[in-house]
Amino acid sequence: MKNDKFTQDEYDALYEIQRGLKGDRVSACVGRNSKRLSGLKLISIARNGRIALTDKGEQTLFLHRCVLGLRAVAAQPGSALDADVALFLGKKSHVAAHDAGGYALTDKGRESLADITSQGW
Repeated sequence: MKNDKFTQDEYDALYEIQRGLKGDRVSACVGRNSKRLSGLKLISIARNGRIALTDKGEQTLFLHRCVLGLRAVAAQPGSALDADVALFLGKKSHVAAHDAGGYALTDKGRESLADITSQGW
């Protein structure tokens, strides 16, 4: 999973599936990305055509949210994070609670963000 590079369109399809598909038909975004996402075991397609996110897909979206959270805090210290992302990044010592509310990057968080950026994320 570490070497899998996803486009923004593929992430949009995963987020749309996570929110829940409305009706019997899928959107164009999900339709054009479903073959690759299914091949990578991020989504499952049932015999009746229902598309669901797998555990690996949930983990991929969570990691994506964590990277976006790190970038948001790096761009603007004191930014707010989702509770689950803040808890995870706090446990890993990537962010620390900011005095005025929100969060600030730690040295470990800056190193991790630099490493993620150098890998092309």
